[in-house]
Amino acid sequence: MPKILITNDDGIFAPGIQALWEALRGHADVTIVAPSSQKSGVGAAITIRQPLRVEAIDKFEGTKAWSVGGTPADCVKMALGVLMDSPPDLVVSGINQGSNAARSVLCSGTVGGAIEATMHAIPGIAFSCYEFHTPNYEAAASFTVPIVDYILKHPLKEGVLLNVNFPCLHAPYKGIKWALQGRQYWVDKPIQDGDHFWIESKELKFEEHAESDIAYLEKGYVTATPIKVTELTCHDHYKARKTHFESFFSLPVTK
Repeated sequence: MPKILITNDDGIFAPGIQALWEALRGHADVTIVAPSSQKSGVGAAITIRQPLRVEAIDKFEGTKAWSVGGTPADCVKMALGVLMDSPPDLVVSGINQGSNAARSVLCSGTVGGAIEATMHAIPGIAFSCYEFHTPNYEAAASFTVPIVDYILKHPLKEGVLLNVNFPCLHAPYKGIKWALQGRQYWVDKPIQDGDHFWIESKELKFEEHAESDIAYLEKGYVTATPIKVTELTCHDHYKARKTHFESFFSLPVTK
């Protein structure tokens, strides 16, 4: 069976990771390494100024599992560098409570776990529910095995992860779509509360491409979006501006 590492950002005791484990454990040799507490919104951050506490967890019958007092990226690093005897064939992150569609990938801890895998040349998949308040993990989990099977049989290009989101419809989903990344994202506003602040967020919506993840999710489809993360250079801009930029800042020759 394939060797799969499961992580998330909602914490090792979250219902989403339980649903993902239950779906995959009969189809793979599964290991779980996940944050000890809620880590939503940390993106691909790592912990460098304090030690990481690692604790064995016996909640997942027949599965080796550890909690890490850090981020999802920390969890993947600890799994690959310390906790696992050999690298997994795949890292799967989720199932997240709430959307990680469109530009939410930039701050998503769920996606951050998949990014860390991709940086180690290991395929990564992030699974998230578009619905936050009452996500249907059972319906979402039913899609995880075929998606995992597809990626294992048909790997993505190195440096690319798969970002999967499940729509708000509880059942049945209309199907699954290979989708573009949408434009929607969260706008943040600091709100003062006495001598400290809270970050209040709301979604900023756009007119979306018909084949974007947001457009498909709102129609009731599961979306799968390939996200390139290991090389972010805008090559068109690099070529178009290279000479102009360098000549603009060229220094006069001094004698």
